Amino acid sequence: MTISFKSETFRGDYSFRNSPEAINRFPFPFDRDEYMYSVNIEQHNPGPANAVTEFPIDIDEHYIAEMQDRALVLKEDPLRCQSLPHMIAAEWDLLELLMTSMAQHYPEHFTLNRDGDHWHWINRPLGLEQRFVFGETATLPCGPMEYITRQCQGDFALLDQRDDNLWMDAGMVTTQADWSLDFNIGMNFMEWHAPVPMAHDLGVFERALKFLLNVQQGQPVRRLNWTMTVNPRLDTSPENYTRWGIEKASVTPENVGEKLHLRVELQAMWRMPRSNALLFSIRCYLIRLDDLVTKPKWARRLHRVLRDLPQPLADYKGIAANRPKIVQWLSQFDDGALTSPGCAPE
Repeated sequence: MTISFKSETFRGDYSFRNSPEAINRFPFPFDRDEYMYSVNIEQHNPGPANAVTEFPIDIDEHYIAEMQDRALVLKEDPLRCQSLPHMIAAEWDLLELLMTSMAQHYPEHFTLNRDGDHWHWINRPLGLEQRFVFGETATLPCGPMEYITRQCQGDFALLDQRDDNLWMDAGMVTTQADWSLDFNIGMNFMEWHAPVPMAHDLGVFERALKFLLNVQQGQPVRRLNWTMTVNPRLDTSPENYTRWGIEKASVTPENVGEKLHLRVELQAMWRMPRSNALLFSIRCYLIRLDDLVTKPKWARRLHRVLRDLPQPLADYKGIAANRPKIVQWLSQFDDGALTSPGCAPE
């Protein structure tokens, strides 16, 4: 699969745009006209051709721009990538998973040759080539997790499993939706989810943790999560809230379609073969509302979801202040027609 990579930015002039193909494959997260928390986990099986789930790791037209943005974040704040010493085996697990998947499914862009522990990696889009010995960190320019996640879209958290819990003990996190790796490093599953409203009372996280503790090697699972972002900014971290938080005040009834972006995370969970760690990959997709409403079903459904969203969830998703403007703008695309089941556009 040959991909035409775009030159664009996720800051400053915000030149990010989705091509028509990217709009068509956008992972719209709502399968009905209302939203409430659920575990909503399914097997991470291959999806339809050209879908974001066609391959285990999705590489798309935004690849080079996203990697350039990651480099800018790390230059300013190296603590977005951290790993506790006992996670080194999990780091090598992650490197193997990403390299093998990228080379297998995008051979025009990535090549991996292996001769025992002697590996040769070629990344054509970024112009990188590296010969190294698998398992020997000194043969790479940096740690294995940092090396490969500087070359793969999405955030990655490596969770150690012990004491019947999952502990966030390593990660590369530069495109997060208002949470901090530096704050959460070393926390367990229930601790880092503590700020989420309503879900604890519903027992969502207890059920999710029980399920994730039993994820087996070779049987990854996935789910979708969502929020909304003003401007197509990937880095909406607490560390930089002073930069992106003030942008919420720039939304007017006239610019809702241009400014507001639905932000969807394709989250996948993988059991690592050597370390028994659980990999939590978080791939972020952005779509401005002007593009989303070109799909009538999505426009109707998003209007109804946001209109009826419980207030605590609107607060947590960060849209409470602008929700009246968003709902009013979306209402013009809702003719009251029934929507079909599922997330796909009609």
